Amino acid sequence: MAVTYKPQLNYVDFRDLTEQIRFQSTEGKIWFGEQRMLLMHLNAMAAFRREMVNSMGVERAKGFFLRLGYQSGIRDAELARKLRPHCDELDIFLAGPQLHSLKGMVKVIPLEIDIDQETGEFYGKLEWIDSFEVEICQTELGQMDEAVCWALLGYACAYTSSFMGREIIFREISCRGCGDEKCVIEGKPAEQWDDAEEFARYFKADPIIEELYDLQAQLSSLRSSLHKQKGQYYGIGQSGAYNKVCKMIDKAAQGKVSVLLLGETGVGKEVIARSVHLRSERAESPFVAVNCAAIPPDLIEAELFGVEKGAYTGANQSREGRFERANGGTIFLDEVIELTPRAQATLLRVLQEGELERVGDNRTRKVNVRVIAATNESLQQAVEEGRFRADLFYRLNVFPVKVPPLRERLEDLPVLIEHFLEKFHSEYDKRTLGLSDKALDLCMRYHWPGNIRELENVIERGVILTDNNECISQEALFAVSPPTTEDSPTDCVDMGGKVTNGHESTGVGSWSEHILGNNISLEEVEETLMREAMERANQNVSKAARILGLTRPALAYRLKKSGILAET
Repeated sequence: MAVTYKPQLNYVDFRDLTEQIRFQSTEGKIWFGEQRMLLMHLNAMAAFRREMVNSMGVERAKGFFLRLGYQSGIRDAELARKLRPHCDELDIFLAGPQLHSLKGMVKVIPLEIDIDQETGEFYGKLEWIDSFEVEICQTELGQMDEAVCWALLGYACAYTSSFMGREIIFREISCRGCGDEKCVIEGKPAEQWDDAEEFARYFKADPIIEELYDLQAQLSSLRSSLHKQKGQYYGIGQSGAYNKVCKMIDKAAQGKVSVLLLGETGVGKEVIARSVHLRSERAESPFVAVNCAAIPPDLIEAELFGVEKGAYTGANQSREGRFERANGGTIFLDEVIELTPRAQATLLRVLQEGELERVGDNRTRKVNVRVIAATNESLQQAVEEGRFRADLFYRLNVFPVKVPPLRERLEDLPVLIEHFLEKFHSEYDKRTLGLSDKALDLCMRYHWPGNIRELENVIERGVILTDNNECISQEALFAVSPPTTEDSPTDCVDMGGKVTNGHESTGVGSWSEHILGNNISLEEVEETLMREAMERANQNVSKAARILGLTRPALAYRLKKSGILAET
């Protein structure tokens, strides 16, 4: 259905936008929805623009700022859809001009807007008053020969294109930065502009930058090939804790020493084990991974060391075990603590003598296998408890390596997230905008008890629940908000534009207006306060009464009347 904006119509209420602003001052962060924002001096931006023009030239600088605005427009279009899902097309679209004003970039006056999302038709004409780009150009560069509101224009193109689901191009038909009386922009579908292809070039990467990226990609590819040839791939990570592990492994990999990998579940012990194999002289030979905990105890010996036909009921043919399959290469024994006593004895013989006997056979077979074992429990404690052979422990513990948990290498989190995003974008054939800043901040404050495996699952969930060209939110990552380090207090913006303390902003005028405006009954208010007080007091009625300023009998009566006491 086509919707037309007329100048006499008023904007919809701004409050749904201002409520998204939060100042987390003690943490040095400003949030707008789930995106982190910055407050910058306008003269600093003016100096930056001058440097860009002087070093890159006007055309390249224009392309840079158009692309800068474009990225912001995409994010805000997503936010507008989320904030106003039940509004009509015009009200949702107007969030873009309102956000421009709210961010202090420009005051936007819509002159004419025709929208029809069903047919894809769009026409817009808007006036920009007090553009920040006009101001910084007048300060640093003087009057230009052409329109100067580059970042604002890129924003308008991106926001409207995302909103309409097709390419919409805005052009500045008059601009105060080049001597015109007003800044006025006009927007319509790309095919209706004669110079659409020429204008679209601004949104492509600069040719010189592109060449540099190509050279960097080639260099990275060559380095990767060299690393692969040397077997130095250790997974993903660049933190000090992870690099320390890699250096330790690098020293052991070239030799024949058995390696014992220690660490919590999900830290990537198998990735490290494969790295040891690739780095060793056995890289061209088999690598066999075995999860000892996944094999039934009565079958573990047959699985590891092989079985002869007729050794037990069901053994209809002879077959080699995992050690024979790994002959000449490496075997990785994950959860080695789960081995049965007999299997431990046989493994000790393999380590000491390099030979084994299949189950039900009396012939000795020579094997040349490097053993890498892993466990998330303490083998030394298992020895003291009699669950693990001491002599086997000493054979395996020649070169122990502790793989750090994810919470101790949070510097690697963004790199790991990017890796899993790329993996699941390909797997689910979609392309999100990645994690929102708020979601990434939550991930950085989360303890990750399941480590990298948990992170992989969380990212997969986020990709599944997020539509194309949208940011992955906190809610998409976690079904239940996870425990994190405690949030610092936040400030917000009141209706007068003042930054106020978060608790102050919920003063009498604010919360009473909210309650009355949403038809919330007095009984509901009372019940909510009592539930919150009981929760803060850990269900202690006396403490809850003190919080609410009531006597214990008075609160107990109200709790019983409302049914809360029976629930607790």
